[in-house]
Amino acid sequence: MSGIHPTAVVSPDATIAAGVEVGPYAVIGDQVTLEADCWIGPHAVVEGPSHIGAGTRIFQFASVGAIPQDKKFAGENSRLEIGRGNTIRECVTINRGTDEGGGVTRIGDENWIMAYVHIAHDCHVGNGTVFANGASLAGHVVVEDFVTLGGFTLVHQFCRLGRGAFTSMGSCIRRDVPPWVMVAGDPAQPHGTNSEGLRRHGFDTEGQQRLRNAYRMLYKRGWRLEEAVSEIERKHADDAAVMALVAFIRDSERGIVR
Repeated sequence: MSGIHPTAVVSPDATIAAGVEVGPYAVIGDQVTLEADCWIGPHAVVEGPSHIGAGTRIFQFASVGAIPQDKKFAGENSRLEIGRGNTIRECVTINRGTDEGGGVTRIGDENWIMAYVHIAHDCHVGNGTVFANGASLAGHVVVEDFVTLGGFTLVHQFCRLGRGAFTSMGSCIRRDVPPWVMVAGDPAQPHGTNSEGLRRHGFDTEGQQRLRNAYRMLYKRGWRLEEAVSEIERKHADDAAVMALVAFIRDSERGIVR
C-alpha cells in the first residue's frame, strides 16, 4: 500500500506505485508517475507530464516538473523523465522540456542533487552526478556521468560537461568542459585532471597518467587546439578514455574551456 498523507493533494490522473510515500501538503499533479518506493516530502510539488523512477526521494519544498522558464513556451506538450534512486533535496527546481529542445528534460539514475539547485528545460543529466548547493543549469545543458558541480556553479545554456568533470565552488561555465577535467573561476579555466574521480572509478596509475599527459598536451604546451588534439590522438590511440576525450573535443560546438 502507498502511504499518502491525508493532507496531500494527489491527482486522480497520477499513477502511484506500491511503496510510495507522499508527505503532508505535498501536491502530485496530472500525468505524474511515481514508481515503487519513491518518497515525496512535505510541501513538495510534482507536476506532469513527469515520470519519477523507483526509489527517488524528493525533499520538502522542491518544485519538480513545472513548465519551463522560457518565453517561447506556448503550452506545447513536454515532459520530465527522472531515473531511479535519485536524491533531490530541499527547494530544488527542475523544469520540463520545450519543443526546441526535443520536448524532454531528462535525469538519469543515482544522482545527488542538493538544496536550491536549478535544472532548466531540455537539460540532459547522466548518472552518478553530484550537484552541490545552489548549482544552476541554464537550458539545453548536457551533463555526462559522474560530473561533480561545486556549490553555486553556473552553467551557460547549450554547454556540455564531459564524463567525470569537476567544477570548483562558484565556477561560471561558458564553454564545454572535457571529460575528467577540473575547472574553476569566472570564466572557468582548467586546473588539472580529476584524479580523485579517476581513482574512484577504477583508473589504474597508468590510465591516470595517460589522461594527465593528454591534459598537458591540451593545455600546457602552448599548441593550437587542433595540433594538440592530433598529437593526443597519435600518442594514445589505444586508450579508450583518452580517445573519448578527443571525440568530445571534436564534437564540441561551443568550444572547450581554455
